[in-house]
Amino acid sequence: MTPLDILHDALDSRAEIKELVEKLHPSEIADSLESLPQQLRDKLWQSVKQAKVLPHLSDGVRGELMQEMLPSQITAAVASMETDDAVDVLQDLPDELVEKVLQTLEMQDYRRLRQVLFYPENSAGGLMNTDVLTVSTRMTLKMVLRYLRRFRQLPEKTDVLMVVDKNNCYRGVLSITDLLINSPTLLVKTVMSTNLEAISAHLSAHDVAILFEQRDLLSAPVIDKQGILVGRITIDDVVDVIRTEADHNLMGSAGLDEDNDMFAPILNTTHDRALWLGVNLGTAFLASYVIGLFEATLEQMVALAILMPVVASMGGIAGSQTLTIVIRGMALDQITNTNILWLLKKELAVGLLNGVIWSIVLAIITILWFSNITLGLIIGSALLINLCFAAFAGVLIPIFLKYLSIDPALAAGVTLTTITDIIGFGTLLGLATIFLTAF
Repeated sequence: MTPLDILHDALDSRAEIKELVEKLHPSEIADSLESLPQQLRDKLWQSVKQAKVLPHLSDGVRGELMQEMLPSQITAAVASMETDDAVDVLQDLPDELVEKVLQTLEMQDYRRLRQVLFYPENSAGGLMNTDVLTVSTRMTLKMVLRYLRRFRQLPEKTDVLMVVDKNNCYRGVLSITDLLINSPTLLVKTVMSTNLEAISAHLSAHDVAILFEQRDLLSAPVIDKQGILVGRITIDDVVDVIRTEADHNLMGSAGLDEDNDMFAPILNTTHDRALWLGVNLGTAFLASYVIGLFEATLEQMVALAILMPVVASMGGIAGSQTLTIVIRGMALDQITNTNILWLLKKELAVGLLNGVIWSIVLAIITILWFSNITLGLIIGSALLINLCFAAFAGVLIPIFLKYLSIDPALAAGVTLTTITDIIGFGTLLGLATIFLTAF
């Protein structure tokens, strides 16, 4: 059994859980809280060090648990957290409660949090920590070592020291390795590296994650519009961004929020899912309407009703393959105005080739099944048209949605399915009306 399984069993049997909790990392406790129904979740929450666990919880669960905390408890928890974690927690609270918490903080904590809260949540400034160790370009390495010895411990994940000038403008970094292996008499400006570019505090969190991935960074300086060093971002903050984006893409494809609570109250969950079900019902009626236009054709040949799902399903799958590639490319900023036409041509070519291959296969199966050559040719043609159109739609739908400021991860899937269903049904039944019932 895993530690989380043991913890769940202990809660179910009302056993002593304090010793079990102490053996778990705060992130493991957070995972366990999110996997518990409401009653057991409340019991576990009262048995943990809440300030350590809060930063690891999803926004939905964290917001729910913090509703039961007193403002004084929230203040104490926030004061003990790292800056970026504390800001994440505060941004889940109502504005009036945030102000109340800030006003009761000590001045030192107030200043460090206020500085980060100034920036949007999904920006480099919102991700950064302000626990930056800075050294001057004019210092010697011996002076830097003496300066560091004044601290009881260095900030976590400190791999470099930030180098600034007399105006606190960023100039480069001094790695801990270079500090230790070079002569103590050397000046910082002769040893420091200027290769690590600073990140603008207003850069989006998504772009920050891409920079860290492309440059294999462990940490990076953050500057304001004047070039003044305001903080640093570390790899653990970027991992959180990557996970959030992955959750968003996965949950968004089903019309759900990435912070969805698995054990939220039934009425809340019903409300969250009802809207998306309503949207899908509306799109399903569109496809049904198209089928209804060819009611007379269907009455004359039942085989069409049997074969319709094949054409629609193949179009949906082919379109989803293209759609996934395009949404991923957009997320990684790999799709631009200069290459979108090339991608469209490539996907159309793939759709055409797959359409030719599988339309021949489907036509042969249909002819052998129903002993009708004309029907086989019709359904093969319908499949070819639908696969080509699915590739076309799979490329253009997410781009068009992004242009309208609509999240492609949320709306592209249902839009594509609707289009491929309508094109598939309309093409098959339209060709059948022309070539089977007209003659």
